[in-house]
Amino acid sequence: MDEFKRLAAECMRVAREKDTGTLQYDFYLNADETECIVYERYSDSAALQEHLQNLGDLMGQVMAISTTTGEVLGEPSPELAQGLASYGVPVYRPWQKL
Repeated sequence: MDEFKRLAAECMRVAREKDTGTLQYDFYLNADETECIVYERYSDSAALQEHLQNLGDLMGQVMAISTTTGEVLGEPSPELAQGLASYGVPVYRPWQKL
Protein backbone atom coordinates (compact mmCIF):
# COMPACT_ATOMS: atom_id res chain seq x y z
CA MET A 1 0.00 0.00 0.00
CA ASP A 2 2.92 2.35 0.60
CA GLU A 3 3.91 2.26 -3.07
CA PHE A 4 0.30 2.79 -4.12
CA LYS A 5 0.01 5.81 -1.82
CA ARG A 6 3.24 7.24 -3.20
CA LEU A 7 2.02 6.84 -6.79
CA ALA A 8 -1.42 8.23 -5.92
CA ALA A 9 0.18 11.32 -4.39
CA GLU A 10 2.22 11.78 -7.55
CA CYS A 11 -0.93 11.39 -9.69
CA MET A 12 -2.62 14.07 -7.59
CA ARG A 13 0.36 16.40 -7.97
CA VAL A 14 0.38 15.98 -11.76
CA ALA A 15 -3.40 16.44 -11.99
CA ARG A 16 -3.23 19.63 -9.93
CA GLU A 17 -0.39 21.04 -12.02
CA LYS A 18 -1.39 19.98 -15.53
CA ASP A 19 -5.10 19.16 -15.80
CA THR A 20 -7.28 22.03 -17.01
CA GLY A 21 -10.73 20.39 -17.07
CA THR A 22 -10.68 18.06 -14.08
CA LEU A 23 -13.54 19.00 -11.76
CA GLN A 24 -13.03 16.30 -9.14
CA TYR A 25 -10.25 13.79 -8.46
CA ASP A 26 -10.75 12.25 -5.00
CA PHE A 27 -9.22 9.14 -3.45
CA TYR A 28 -11.19 7.15 -0.83
CA LEU A 29 -9.66 4.28 1.21
CA ASN A 30 -11.61 1.61 3.07
CA ALA A 31 -11.07 1.19 6.84
CA ASP A 32 -8.14 -1.22 6.61
CA GLU A 33 -6.64 0.61 3.61
CA THR A 34 -6.69 -2.41 1.31
CA GLU A 35 -8.99 -0.88 -1.31
CA CYS A 36 -9.22 2.54 -2.89
CA ILE A 37 -11.95 4.16 -4.96
CA VAL A 38 -11.05 7.16 -7.08
CA TYR A 39 -13.98 9.44 -7.89
CA GLU A 40 -13.33 11.57 -10.96
CA ARG A 41 -15.40 14.18 -12.82
CA TYR A 42 -14.42 16.12 -15.92
CA SER A 43 -15.82 19.14 -17.74
CA ASP A 44 -15.99 17.16 -20.98
CA SER A 45 -14.45 14.26 -22.91
CA ALA A 46 -11.42 16.32 -23.91
CA ALA A 47 -10.66 16.94 -20.23
CA LEU A 48 -10.69 13.21 -19.49
CA GLN A 49 -8.44 12.56 -22.47
CA GLU A 50 -6.06 15.28 -21.25
CA HIS A 51 -6.02 13.74 -17.76
CA LEU A 52 -5.24 10.28 -19.15
CA GLN A 53 -2.43 11.72 -21.25
CA ASN A 54 -0.98 13.63 -18.30
CA LEU A 55 -1.01 10.54 -16.07
CA GLY A 56 -0.14 7.93 -18.70
CA ASP A 57 3.18 6.71 -17.30
CA LEU A 58 2.03 6.92 -13.70
CA MET A 59 -1.15 4.97 -14.42
CA GLY A 60 0.95 2.22 -15.95
CA GLN A 61 2.88 2.00 -12.68
CA VAL A 62 -0.33 1.96 -10.62
CA MET A 63 -1.78 -0.80 -12.80
CA ALA A 64 1.40 -2.85 -12.41
CA ILE A 65 1.00 -3.01 -8.61
CA SER A 66 -2.78 -3.16 -8.23
CA THR A 67 -6.00 -4.49 -9.68
CA THR A 68 -7.89 -1.69 -11.36
CA THR A 69 -11.36 -1.34 -12.81
CA GLY A 70 -13.18 1.65 -14.18
CA GLU A 71 -16.61 2.78 -15.26
CA VAL A 72 -17.63 5.93 -17.11
CA LEU A 73 -20.89 7.74 -16.39
CA GLY A 74 -21.98 10.20 -19.05
CA GLU A 75 -21.89 10.79 -22.79
CA PRO A 76 -18.30 10.45 -24.02
CA SER A 77 -17.31 11.78 -27.42
CA PRO A 78 -17.17 9.15 -30.17
CA GLU A 79 -13.36 9.20 -30.03
CA LEU A 80 -13.28 8.69 -26.26
CA ALA A 81 -16.02 6.03 -26.41
CA GLN A 82 -13.95 4.08 -28.95
CA GLY A 83 -10.86 4.26 -26.73
CA LEU A 84 -12.81 3.18 -23.66
CA ALA A 85 -14.35 0.26 -25.55
CA SER A 86 -10.91 -0.93 -26.64
CA TYR A 87 -9.98 -1.29 -22.94
CA GLY A 88 -13.31 -2.87 -21.99
CA VAL A 89 -14.38 0.10 -19.86
CA PRO A 90 -18.18 0.13 -19.52
CA VAL A 91 -20.03 3.37 -20.24
CA TYR A 92 -23.31 4.17 -18.50
CA ARG A 93 -25.30 6.86 -20.29
CA PRO A 94 -27.75 9.15 -18.48
CA TRP A 95 -31.25 7.81 -18.10
CA GLN A 96 -32.86 9.89 -15.35
CA LYS A 97 -31.31 12.88 -13.63
CA LEU A 98 -32.50 15.47 -11.13
